[in-house]
Amino acid sequence: MSRDNVDGGVDDLLPVGTPIDLDNCAREPIHIPGSIQPRGVLAVVREPAFEIRQVSANVADLLGVSVDEVLGRHLSALIGPEQAERIQQSASAFGDLRQRNPLELDLTVDGTPRPFDALLHREPDGVLLVELEIAYGERPFSFPNTYQAVRNSVEELNRASSMTELYDTTARAVRDLTGFDRVMVYRYDRDYNGEVVAECKRDDLNSFLGLHYPASDIPAQARAMYEKNWLRLISDVEYTPAPLVPTMDPANGTPLDLTHATLRSVSPIHIEYLQNMGVRASMSISLLRHGRLWGLIACHHYAGPHLPPYGARAAAEFLGSTLSLRLIDRFDDDQLRERLASQSMLAHVTAATLNESESVASALLRSPSLLDLLPAAGVVVSLGGEYHELGTVPPTEVVTEVATWARGAGEEIAFTERLSDELPDLNLHDAAGALALNLPDEQYVLWFRHEALRAVDWGGDPHNKAIAVREGDGVRLSPRKSFERWREVVDRCCEPWAPIQVETAEALRGHLVEELYRRTRGAFRVAEMLQRSLLPASLPSIPGWEVSADYRPAAGGRVGGDWYDAFPLPDGRLIVLLGDVAGHGLPAAGAMAQLRNVLRSLLFAGATPAEAFAQLNAFSLHLMPRTFATVIAARVDLESGQVEAASAGHLMPYRTGPVVEQAPVRLSPPIGVRGVQYAPSVFTIDRGQGLVMYSDGLVERRDSTVDDGMARLAGALGRAGDLSASGISKALASNETDDDVTVITLQRL
Repeated sequence: MSRDNVDGGVDDLLPVGTPIDLDNCAREPIHIPGSIQPRGVLAVVREPAFEIRQVSANVADLLGVSVDEVLGRHLSALIGPEQAERIQQSASAFGDLRQRNPLELDLTVDGTPRPFDALLHREPDGVLLVELEIAYGERPFSFPNTYQAVRNSVEELNRASSMTELYDTTARAVRDLTGFDRVMVYRYDRDYNGEVVAECKRDDLNSFLGLHYPASDIPAQARAMYEKNWLRLISDVEYTPAPLVPTMDPANGTPLDLTHATLRSVSPIHIEYLQNMGVRASMSISLLRHGRLWGLIACHHYAGPHLPPYGARAAAEFLGSTLSLRLIDRFDDDQLRERLASQSMLAHVTAATLNESESVASALLRSPSLLDLLPAAGVVVSLGGEYHELGTVPPTEVVTEVATWARGAGEEIAFTERLSDELPDLNLHDAAGALALNLPDEQYVLWFRHEALRAVDWGGDPHNKAIAVREGDGVRLSPRKSFERWREVVDRCCEPWAPIQVETAEALRGHLVEELYRRTRGAFRVAEMLQRSLLPASLPSIPGWEVSADYRPAAGGRVGGDWYDAFPLPDGRLIVLLGDVAGHGLPAAGAMAQLRNVLRSLLFAGATPAEAFAQLNAFSLHLMPRTFATVIAARVDLESGQVEAASAGHLMPYRTGPVVEQAPVRLSPPIGVRGVQYAPSVFTIDRGQGLVMYSDGLVERRDSTVDDGMARLAGALGRAGDLSASGISKALASNETDDDVTVITLQRL
């Protein structure tokens, strides 16, 4: 595995020449090394004058001219007028110089003509990199004829029927082209751990096929460079770097970016890494998918330095690009087939949820079920107040903890292949991995997978990627020295959640949100119709008295369990009441309807509010055991103004008039609590006074307490003005509540 650096990012890089140690190696500036490999000469030329601004210090060794003879002068001082003119013409004629490389030159060195390959690359701000590499041996083919060199191999790739065949064909063809002792094809997983999936080598070498290598062997900053420069060659790992002169660009005082330079010097840690493997020369070719690195063709040579001609390297790079395209085609075809199969299964599963005669939770577990959609040991569905299990799942308390973890992840979908890392203190039983759909109102769908033991063969211990060694008074980083086969048994993990499976889960979640919303809207409409049908069509008109009421559903149409009532009794007295059933939607509206009708009949039959509450509570506990409600009721003698009242856990009403105060009503427990008694209260409403009853939605706010809300209400009532129910609701209207708002008032004129 190639290694340009140890773990690290690309920000806050060190100045060129900074010694690399344990504290700073992650920030090693591998793209600005300030030196090159000495198999060629690098000249930094400024267009359009073609003035040499920097040159590698080995210029005298390779071209027989000194640094002082060429710096600040025209390119012809380095290679002669005729060859410089050819470079100028090529640079002027073409925008993309890479496609025209190499320019074959014949340079006279110490009186002897020698062939050179000139490689041109244009950088920003008028910088032209001119690399002059000695063309050792015969040129087997030029770049325009590269396709002919790999034509048979490309045809083999086109005929390949499997990924393995594609890999093997490429490894064999690259070795035939370049002559390296070993050529490997690496494939990366989503974490950039590499696996050797193909190998062509000398018969006497041990095999690396099937070995894995940790992601740190090619960290982020090296991967970013490999995505820009697709081929990298080290012809001799024992080379002595040739520094640039001057080190910094004289125009701006910054180091030169050599990302695209063929001769770029590489990290000394990378060199030591190769030496520890016994490698004397190496080359790597990037395999890209949509511009991102997903594999490498890695070439190693052990017999000594090795320099394939540029044409052979270009042909190998062309073959790597072809392999990338074929692998993308194959991968995309496989992905398309998987996606179509998943979409077909998703359509079957979701179609069942459209049948409103069956709950969504039940429909998801019919055949085909959620386990057909996403293979797993078991699945839990918690939707619409229903809880269902299919397959093998952990105990309910474990499911609850996992669902809580998933919600805490803050994502619409949460998944892990090692659940024990997320919940280390929980006994997960047989669950190793989980995938959860987080749905509104803490609803969820949750799949569980069992442990899938697997063995991974690494090229050396992946947990000992680097060794600190002491040199004098300092400590530096030495790359790992062991590359023997090291088998790791991976436990407590499930099979990975494949990208297609996560994509399918996302699509399912979108459908469920829409379907739950559609059903909820339908239920809300029914609940609202039911609730409004049970509210009085009109309020009593009583001489000397005024009754008003106002009801406002919660924001977003969430119908709650509020209700109010006002009706005269046969003996002439008046009943005024307000209640609130816990919950929202159709269940709350249905419970409200039952409690409203029972209470109405009890009061009409002559029971006092306290007596009626006692009988209502007995009815609720016996026939509606999970119902919880608060109610306040008053029976008013319209002649005297005397009020008999009782409160079952409800907020205290206000008595208005010259003084605004809470009415003297004794508080008793809500409806739905066992073993309680309801206390009666008696007080009077004099002329000019009134009684205001309200639900908690009027005074609740997300950012303040109920006491604060009641104080605001008392202040509004004290300012007189409009004391009608609608006026009070309007005065305290807010978007900071998720509950219904109900107000009923009784005013003695």
